[in-house]
Amino acid sequence: MAVIPRCLQSARQPVPAGLIALRLGELPIGRIHPMRQALLREVWPELLPRDGALVWDATSLNVEARSDRIGAVALALRERGAITGWRGERYAFEHPVDDPCTARGEVLFRLERAAFRCLGLMSRAVHVNGFLPGARLVCGRRAMSKATDPGRLDNLAAGGLTADEDLVACARRELLEEAGVPAAISAAIESRGALRSTRMEPEGLHDEVLHVYSLRLPAGFAPSNGDGEVSEFLTLDLESLAQRLAAGEFSHDAAAVSAFGLQHPQALADLRA
Repeated sequence: MAVIPRCLQSARQPVPAGLIALRLGELPIGRIHPMRQALLREVWPELLPRDGALVWDATSLNVEARSDRIGAVALALRERGAITGWRGERYAFEHPVDDPCTARGEVLFRLERAAFRCLGLMSRAVHVNGFLPGARLVCGRRAMSKATDPGRLDNLAAGGLTADEDLVACARRELLEEAGVPAAISAAIESRGALRSTRMEPEGLHDEVLHVYSLRLPAGFAPSNGDGEVSEFLTLDLESLAQRLAAGEFSHDAAAVSAFGLQHPQALADLRA
């Protein structure tokens, strides 16, 4: 039990002081490292300094026009080497709400996922804790080719929520692609709530809501990866899980999701899979 609060705390790190607020009109939408300010203003000339923030006056544009403009900015940043790991997938950026773990805001624009950290924008992801009989969790090891956290342990399946994708559909898609879980089994996933993860990374501010799901797997189920993103799967009892969490073998987000799931009111039922 002692490792659980440490895992949760490591995922929600304080946002460093000194980051510059990025605003859409008067609406705060992101946070940018000061060293990127000059480059951003070079490729985004309508981005203007105001009251200590950088302001994009695009409130009169519709979602498509905003998406096109900020997408062009992201491409320019990519050409200058400021954005790496381009995926060709877009996330939706939502109007900020008081508690994004329990509510969703309207979509303000859609943008290549690799640009979110550079601009300090909030994204969403799904993570699935997979339970086998005998109080065991199935965890994947991220392939060394992954752009983030290569070689570290992960949940049974996890992935970013692409623009306009349903959360449950995303979770079931990731289960099939990453762990070979067929639709007949993944239909039984259950929501376990959400938590927010924040920390600084080399690419910029990581700010993501992690939607946590639980899946009780049938005895004898053997996961198999189909998209090349997982190098192996481990089946861990609680003692082994705690040891690996304490040793820092998991990614920050996967560790937090494992801990979050184990402190959920339904955790005992999950462990009795």
